[in-house]
Amino acid sequence: MSERGRSPKVRKSESPEVVKKSEVGSLKSEEENTSAPDSYRDDNPQSEINKSEIVNRKSEIETMEIHHHPEVEKKGFKEYLLEGLMIFIAVMMGFFAESLREHISENSRAKEYAATLYSDLKADTVSLDKYLRRINFGAANVDTLMQLLSANDPKDIPSGKLYWYGLFGAIPLNFAPHDATLLEMKSSGSLRFFTNRAINRMVAEYDQRLQLFKSMEQNELGIYTEVRKTKALLFNFKYNDAANTVVQRIYIKYNRASIDSFIKTNPPLLSTDKVAFNQFVELVRSRFLKNQATYADSLNHHAVVLLAALKKEYNLEDE
Repeated sequence: MSERGRSPKVRKSESPEVVKKSEVGSLKSEEENTSAPDSYRDDNPQSEINKSEIVNRKSEIETMEIHHHPEVEKKGFKEYLLEGLMIFIAVMMGFFAESLREHISENSRAKEYAATLYSDLKADTVSLDKYLRRINFGAANVDTLMQLLSANDPKDIPSGKLYWYGLFGAIPLNFAPHDATLLEMKSSGSLRFFTNRAINRMVAEYDQRLQLFKSMEQNELGIYTEVRKTKALLFNFKYNDAANTVVQRIYIKYNRASIDSFIKTNPPLLSTDKVAFNQFVELVRSRFLKNQATYADSLNHHAVVLLAALKKEYNLEDE
């Protein structure tokens, strides 16, 4: 039967079915779900990780926001004042502690220097005592020599007397001070450790007199050399040596008998020339032995006073 002969009913049944709009939408949705990649499906584990990361990052951001915006506790004026006072007290305590430490250290150094200076001064007084005994004894004998020569011609004076009294015109004068501590304190500025002004003044005065005394001895060396040259023209050295032996003995223990015994030997002179003796006496006078004795005595006195002050101030004991 041809298609033309078919009934309209049959043709209607063979025509395509009409799909409703709602059904079309539903089908399209299913196709989209079906064609979507696995990474966006709800049942994909990767999606769960992504969600977890998002949650963690959100938590971190919230935490960061909390850290960046802390809540500051407000303090009152009294609290700020108290904190400032505490800081000030701490700084001042540190300053006082450091000052106390330096004070203790300087006091310790001062006592050390005082002890060594005390020891040096003790040695100086011993040396000065010997120096004064010799120079005073020598000056007295020089006075006797000048009295003899002013009243008599040299050839009329017993030679033993000229040898003996002339011997002291050429005595060496040498005082070697124990000034190592004093020099160190001066060069290092350590005299400031002696906070007692009276002691500082005493040290300065002693040093001043010591320098003057050393300067005088230095100037006297030239004259001493000339005295020795002139003496060599008048006196024989071997008899001078015998007289020196007697002098060394009487420095230890005075014995007038040994002096008289030497004078009575009347050893011979090399010359009795009056001009030569006059030149010798003038050179001896230029040594100013009495002035040297005066300065030595003054220096010794200042040393004794300073010793007493140091001993009292720093509770020092004699060794």
